[in-house]
Amino acid sequence: MSYADREMSSSRITAIIIVALLHALLGYALITGLAYNVVKKVAQDLKTFDVTEEPPPPEEPPPPPPEKVVEPPPVVSPPPIVRTNAPPPPIVQSVPIAPPPVITPTAPVAPPPPPAPPKPKQAAVGAKPRGNPASWATNADYPSSALRAEAQGVTGFRVQVGADGRVTNCEVTSSSGNSALDEATCRLITRRARFTPAKDENGTAIADSYSNRIRWEIPN
Repeated sequence: MSYADREMSSSRITAIIIVALLHALLGYALITGLAYNVVKKVAQDLKTFDVTEEPPPPEEPPPPPPEKVVEPPPVVSPPPIVRTNAPPPPIVQSVPIAPPPVITPTAPVAPPPPPAPPKPKQAAVGAKPRGNPASWATNADYPSSALRAEAQGVTGFRVQVGADGRVTNCEVTSSSGNSALDEATCRLITRRARFTPAKDENGTAIADSYSNRIRWEIPN
């Protein structure tokens, strides 16, 4: 290539670069200005509004506690069955059965006789003297002191008679006026008097009392 051709190629390349730069600058200016106007227009037309913050979602309840797992009881195997030899059955011996006894019929027992009717009650009877009461004290029994004093009179007495008919006690109920005669009266009657004992309504002997008098007179 000639020198002139190399110089023209360099000039052309330089011119192309300059033209490209101009186009780039012009495009940048156009793009920048146009973008500004577009953004401004969009910003004017843009409507603003307040954004209300949504409330937070409600808290979820805590999960239920895990169920307790009940472990099944361990399986225990039953003890082994021990077989034992059964005892031999007992020997049953036949026993002869005795014949039933012969029952001889007996005559019916007669009913007991009815009880005897109770005895009719009798009137109670008082004690009665056996023999003559005048024989209990006689002139032969006169006290010597009473004879010397020429004392005489009637002594009243009352005796207690037991269920056996004997005198158990004696007391003077009226005095003769002489103590010797009164003392002799009870002493002699207690020793000599005998009685048929008193009886109640059933006829049973009971204790009773008896009263009488002894007359003392000086013998002629």
